[in-house]
Amino acid sequence: MNARVELLGVSNLSKYYGAVAALEGVSFSIEPGEVLGVVGQRGAGKTTLFHLLGGVIQPSGGEITFEGRRVAFRTPADAQKLGIEMVHQSPQLAENLDVLHNVFLGREIASSRFLRKPDLGAMLEKAREVFTALGAPIELIYERMPDLSDEQRQIVALARAFCRPSRLLLLDDPLPSLSYERQLKLLERIKELSLQNVAVILSSDDLNHIFSVTDRILVLYRGNPARVRLTSETTPREIVELIVGSSRQEQVTPVIWAFENYHAAQQQAEELRRHQQQLQESLEAQDSLNRQLIERMRDQMEALDRLNIALQEANRRLMTEREAERKALAQDLHDQIIQDLLSYNYDLEEAQNQLTDEEQRQNLAKIRDGIRQVVSSLRQICSDLRPPTIDSHGLSAAIRSLAHQWEEQNGIQVQLKIDPNLGRMPEPIELSVFRIIQEGLRNVRKHAKATLVKLSLRRTPTASLVVQLADNGQGLLRPVDLVALSQEKHFGLVGISERVSLLGGTMKVNSSPGGGLELIIEIPSPYPSSTMN
Repeated sequence: MNARVELLGVSNLSKYYGAVAALEGVSFSIEPGEVLGVVGQRGAGKTTLFHLLGGVIQPSGGEITFEGRRVAFRTPADAQKLGIEMVHQSPQLAENLDVLHNVFLGREIASSRFLRKPDLGAMLEKAREVFTALGAPIELIYERMPDLSDEQRQIVALARAFCRPSRLLLLDDPLPSLSYERQLKLLERIKELSLQNVAVILSSDDLNHIFSVTDRILVLYRGNPARVRLTSETTPREIVELIVGSSRQEQVTPVIWAFENYHAAQQQAEELRRHQQQLQESLEAQDSLNRQLIERMRDQMEALDRLNIALQEANRRLMTEREAERKALAQDLHDQIIQDLLSYNYDLEEAQNQLTDEEQRQNLAKIRDGIRQVVSSLRQICSDLRPPTIDSHGLSAAIRSLAHQWEEQNGIQVQLKIDPNLGRMPEPIELSVFRIIQEGLRNVRKHAKATLVKLSLRRTPTASLVVQLADNGQGLLRPVDLVALSQEKHFGLVGISERVSLLGGTMKVNSSPGGGLELIIEIPSPYPSSTMN
């Protein structure tokens, strides 16, 4: 920092909403070219502080001074007149304008001193410079606001602040919506502004970013006075202790992990990439590095395995909840709506029998036929939501019913073979296997152009369940690539694969052009010790 003169001073600043204190007794100052970080838990008053400094709201008490003079901001325009620019956590943009006119809204570059017509060429040149510095594509300048992503909207808000000359820049947590690369570019831009004697106040939950770019850190904690620490003389742990208002390890450690987890994961991925590159360049000469890399890769794989298990468990819960919702909906349709419709149909039948006018009797007969068709459709919907036979008679009966119904509806012959010793399995497994076969038959109907389907279910000597579904259709032109199918929005085999994975099973796909397609799925027994006699 070149200048040692106070630019902004805040003394005992407070904001109350009725009896509730959103911000209370905050005091600090900032000099030209200084970068001040603001941290605190949710509800500590970070955004309230930025709104007070930016003129969005007015304080309930305390004072703000700018260059030694007391100021009172009634509107954001009052703050902007002094050179205070603010980027909100949720960008405030004009939705009816394109990006370029949003960036220069209210501060268009004029073509001359006398003609206040906007100079689009100069505005485009300045916008290109700022967007390039932020790593954003130049084409973004011509887009309309409703077409932008959250990250692009934040880039527009940052560009608007950077395109205007300022003396104090208020950045209210702009980093989370940006990609990691653009976060780094924004931090570099903050350092450049500091060298240009522009003061910056930055709010962020990422302590790594705060420590990398700030000169001092302001910690807000509801119930305690605000604390200011020199960045070079403090540690992340001390800052976290101030944030949570405690030095107890069981309270501090989880918060440190939460603050640094995302940033640390990105750093680990980048570090792993660099180590891999070094290993490729000189594998034989760097045995020690090779061992370190293997250890790091093992740690990464273990972390990925834990994450995959957590994701599978979450997906399993979602599927279970979805099946429960389907069952409840099917029961409601059957027990209430269908029964009501049948009751109305009986009432209409009695009314029809009492009529003597033949035309009216025929009209009522048509209405009753329509109600019966609706009831039939609702029963089919109930069956699709929850196969009625699976609860009372098990998987074997449900598959027989499904195959028979599917064969009649689609005109494709189904050769069904079910092991007589198949037996019952836990409800979640039976439902998942039923959905797998249901989705497989749906794929045959939509894509195979087949005339024959062979479906078999059997037990292995280790009590695993093997499902084989084969057709004589056109097959696939190339080997199955589940990633490519997902990108092309063909989710049939992808969905089957996910269900099989959640059951701990395996899936094999055999296909050749014109030779049909065969699915072989093996689901392990839920009882590991059980074997077939």
